[in-house]
Amino acid sequence: MKQVVIIGCGVVGAMIAYELSELPGWQVTVVDRQMPAQGATQAALGVLMGIISQKVKGRAWAMRQSSIQRYATLLPELEAAIGTSLPWNQQGILKFCFPEDDLQRWQDLAELRHNQNWQLEIWDRAQVQTRCPQVQHPDFTAAIYSPQDYQIDPTVLTQALVKAAEQRGVHFHFDVQVEAFDPIAQTGQHCDRLHTSIGDIAADWIVIAAGLGSTPLTQSLNTAVQVGPVLGQAMQIRLDQPLGHPDFQPVITGRDIHIVPIGQQDSQQDYWVGATVEFPGNEASLQPEAAALETVWQGAITLCPDLAKATVLKTWSGLRPRPVNRPAPIVEPLAGYDNVFLATGHYRNGILLAPATAQLVRSALTAA
Repeated sequence: MKQVVIIGCGVVGAMIAYELSELPGWQVTVVDRQMPAQGATQAALGVLMGIISQKVKGRAWAMRQSSIQRYATLLPELEAAIGTSLPWNQQGILKFCFPEDDLQRWQDLAELRHNQNWQLEIWDRAQVQTRCPQVQHPDFTAAIYSPQDYQIDPTVLTQALVKAAEQRGVHFHFDVQVEAFDPIAQTGQHCDRLHTSIGDIAADWIVIAAGLGSTPLTQSLNTAVQVGPVLGQAMQIRLDQPLGHPDFQPVITGRDIHIVPIGQQDSQQDYWVGATVEFPGNEASLQPEAAALETVWQGAITLCPDLAKATVLKTWSGLRPRPVNRPAPIVEPLAGYDNVFLATGHYRNGILLAPATAQLVRSALTAA
C-alpha cells in the first residue's frame, strides 16, 4: 500500500485528499496545524471565475476549464456522499465593463468561448436594467454574463470534502505541527518520513499544500519556495429584501469588487462584499486597513445603491498565498526530491483551481 501524506487542509489539500481517496491501495493522511479551512480558504468568497476569465490558452486556461467541468459533477457527488445540500450559487456571474475596459476584447472572448462550447453573453444597459435593475452605476458600458460559472461557500465545501474523504478512509490529524523532515530519513532525493507533534509518519509521497506555510516547510528541505502574503478584507451585510429580482441573484462584479448573494431567510437577504487586495510592505503591515475596506464598500454602493440601506453583520480578513517572482499557482515536484510535490501559492484562485490542482497531483503521483 502506498502512503501519501498531505500537509495542509485548506480547500486545496482537502480536494487532493478526496481525489486520491478514489485510488485503491493508497492510504492518504492529512495533517494541519489548524482545523480545516482556517487559512486563506476561510477568507475567500468562493467566486469561480473560470469561463469569464480572460485566460484563453496554456495551463492557466486548462486548469480553469477542467475545474469548472469537475465542479459540475463534484458538488452533486459531495451532496450525495454526505447527505447534505451545499450552498452553491448556480445563477452565474455578471461582470460590468467601464470606459477603461476594452469591450471588443470581451466580444472576442465570448466568440472564443462559444467555439469552445461555453457560454458568455454581452448585455447592453437595457438588458441589465431588465435583468438586474439593482445595478445603477452611471458609467458602465456593458455587462458580461457567464451562466456556467459558480460560487460556493469555501469553508462548507472544505468541510464536505473532509467528511466525504473520511468516509473513503482518509485519515485527518488537526492541530498537528510538522516539526521536521527527519534528516536520517532523507536519502539523496527521497524523504520518506515526517516528524510531527504526534510522532513520525512514514510516506511514499509528501504533498505540500500549506499555503503560506509552504515556505518554511520547503526551507527545512533546503529548497525554499517563496510564497508571500497578500491581505484581503471582506464583509457580510444584510438587506430587508434581495437586490433586484429575488429569483435571479447572480454574483455581481465590477472594478474588482464582488457582491455575492449567500443566503435568504424570509424576505431578508445576506451578501458578502469584497475583497481588498493589500500588499504588506513588512510584517507590521499585515494588519487590515479600515480605509481599504471602506473604499471597496463605497464602490459596491456606487454599483448597487440599495446597498446603502444594508446592515453590516461582520467584517473579516485573511492572507492569500502569492508566489514570489513567478506565476500562481505552484503545482509541481519540489526540486531535488523525487517524492515531494508542491500544490500551493494559488493566490486569489484557490477555490477555483482546487479541482484541477487535485487532478494534476493525482496524475503526477500515479504516473511515477
